[in-house]
Amino acid sequence: MSVSRRFRRLARASHLRLGSGEAGQTTVEYALVILGAAAIAGLLIAWAKGGAIGELFDKVVSGLLG
Repeated sequence: MSVSRRFRRLARASHLRLGSGEAGQTTVEYALVILGAAAIAGLLIAWAKGGAIGELFDKVVSGLLG
């Protein structure tokens, strides 16, 4: 068997075994959405407690509303 034929056979077998490369994509997307939601929740909690972030949000919201 030639080297190129072995390589093609190995590539085909690994592609079938590993799938199309998108096996973990959905999991990563869910993880990123959860991290984004946690970051927004953290900012909202910091805003509710006051402090520098709360003052910044107050300025931004009052600028948008007024």
